[in-house]
Amino acid sequence: MLLPKGKTMAHVAPASYSIPQKALHWLMALLILFNLIFSDAMEEVAEAYERGEVPSPEDLTFANIHAYVGIAVICLGLVRLAVRLTRGAPPAPAEEPPMLALAAKLAHGTFYALFFLIPLSGIGAYYFGNETAGFVHGGPLKSLMWLLIAVHILALLVHQFYWKTQVAKRMTRG
Repeated sequence: MLLPKGKTMAHVAPASYSIPQKALHWLMALLILFNLIFSDAMEEVAEAYERGEVPSPEDLTFANIHAYVGIAVICLGLVRLAVRLTRGAPPAPAEEPPMLALAAKLAHGTFYALFFLIPLSGIGAYYFGNETAGFVHGGPLKSLMWLLIAVHILALLVHQFYWKTQVAKRMTRG
């Protein structure tokens, strides 16, 4: 690939996301949605311990799966961050107003922060019994993740059907 004079790979924005970036995006999306939707066993285990009871083997199994998926999210998040820092990301489409492009950057930065904060707070709660971490994990951080997912999907729909940009293709087949 020929680069403009004085530019390195880190300075040239790609037209689309790389195959590893796409794979990481979709794998992490599935793992995060899994943990957001299937967290009941973790709550059952916490409540059993609070009552001084032994959780059921099924609840412990599913709570451990929840924890392992969270640990996988941290690991994949580190890989994703490294790839993002070395590969870069496509620029915002010209149709996107500058304020919304800034909002998109802030939302993506918040996603990356949550890739680490949510699992780390879960680890603090599950493995170290920190109730504050558990509250933050299952309360404000979980709610913020759901909100960001909804806004992310809404933004994609606006790009696709209102501005008619190719944003969706950059993370799918583009």
